[in-house]
Amino acid sequence: MAATGSKSVLFVCLGNICRSPIAEAVFRKMATDAGVVDKWRIDSAATSTYEIGNPPDYRGQACMKRHGVPMRHVARQVTKDDFMSFEYILCMDESNLSDLKRKGNSVKNLKAKIELLGIYDPQKQLIISDPYYGSDEDFEKVYEQCVRCCKAFLEANS
Repeated sequence: MAATGSKSVLFVCLGNICRSPIAEAVFRKMATDAGVVDKWRIDSAATSTYEIGNPPDYRGQACMKRHGVPMRHVARQVTKDDFMSFEYILCMDESNLSDLKRKGNSVKNLKAKIELLGIYDPQKQLIISDPYYGSDEDFEKVYEQCVRCCKAFLEANS
């Protein structure tokens, strides 16, 4: 699933079935298109245990298909090892951020830089809202935010 490269990013949301697998798929396609995917380890995970083992939300999968972005993921929870092995852990909202910082505090060899993915948004939309209880348009908005943020993040780390 995750290529082994010199750089690494883990995208995180609450359940790992909507926002973070979209961000993971978008970033993987951008890195592939830019010819740098081999330099990256790319994955996504959840702060919660709610959806472990489940595929991405069908609405997110449909959105990715419309945009020609391949998506293959099974939901998992963030592990202590993730904090030690990923360079960046990028999350979607303030709740994810506080959960990750709390979990990260219990890790001795914390390596990861924990940030909101939205800090990379050129349109300055800091929070990527959970589309789970929303509509197809909400998934489209998440996709568009992820495209902007991932593009800027990739440029900043190339």
